Amino acid sequence: MAEKCLLIVDVQRGFINQWTAHIPAAVEALQGGFERVVATRFFNPEGSFYRRLIGWQRFAKESDDFPLAFRPPAGTPVIDKPTYTCVGPEFLETLAGWGVGRVHICGIATDNCVLKCAVDLFEAGIEPVVLAHASASHGGPDCHAAGIKILQRFIGAKQVVN
Repeated sequence: MAEKCLLIVDVQRGFINQWTAHIPAAVEALQGGFERVVATRFFNPEGSFYRRLIGWQRFAKESDDFPLAFRPPAGTPVIDKPTYTCVGPEFLETLAGWGVGRVHICGIATDNCVLKCAVDLFEAGIEPVVLAHASASHGGPDCHAAGIKILQRFIGAKQVVN
């Protein structure tokens, strides 16, 4: 399992604000160091729990929120997901086919989608490594710090690196 894989989570226009503005450049700088890069985009379908329970109406696929806020390498798979995570049978099969046993994770938001992907990989037997310096929360530094703290407890402090 020698392939190096980078998972870039939800670095989308709608998540870019004063606390996440540095993330597009950070993930673009990282991409060249990995044999495999995968990006995700969150979308919020009509009738979702995000809309019904949280009252969050943004991120329809046709909205200005949805597009990526960075340029992935040509041929990069982009997974559109209506949930916090991209980790499921199809993604795990892709990783297995590539010979990937460790996934480096970065993106937005540390306290939800990055966290959920990392925990799901951990529970699926894939080693997650969260790149804290290339992750942030659109909720601000306190949310990012909370996400880092919870990640350290969930997947191990050594699995969260700067």
